[in-house]
Amino acid sequence: MFTNDRRQEERTGKYGTPRLHYLQELVTQFQNATNEETKERVVANLANFAYDPYNYAFLRQLNVLELFLDCITEPNEKLVEFGIGGVCNSCADPANAAIIAQCGGIPLVIQCLSSPVRNTVNSALGALYYLCNKSNRDEILKPEVVDLINRYAAAEATSVSFSNMAKAFLDKHVSEIN
Repeated sequence: MFTNDRRQEERTGKYGTPRLHYLQELVTQFQNATNEETKERVVANLANFAYDPYNYAFLRQLNVLELFLDCITEPNEKLVEFGIGGVCNSCADPANAAIIAQCGGIPLVIQCLSSPVRNTVNSALGALYYLCNKSNRDEILKPEVVDLINRYAAAEATSVSFSNMAKAFLDKHVSEIN
């Protein structure tokens, strides 16, 4: 369920932690974490907050989008999975998508298309769906990327979710230019 100020106030109560403060605490936990499991848990938690438009301004203010992109560069597949999940959840918002693109996120998202982790690939397909626009179309619609997405679209027997996401991407972004 999406949040608004009234709903947030009801859920938080008189003595609860305001959302910005809570998200700041999560970012601090991530930054201070000394083990991978804690980082994974915190990034997964932040990625869950990234689906709600109520949190978008907070995520931008706290540089969480950049944190998600940093996670995609890690060797830990769980951090990559949760990082790209956060990118996917947040990039439906044009302001978030612009930050992700400006911070070099598009090649990182494209790289996730080759992951052995299904959730990572699904999130990458979803993220590219929202990231692709006139200003970065050439960067995303490279022949090798379109070819890979075409292969996912044709892989209905292997993964219906890959196929559906890939077909939606192709319908919106590749059919437009043909």
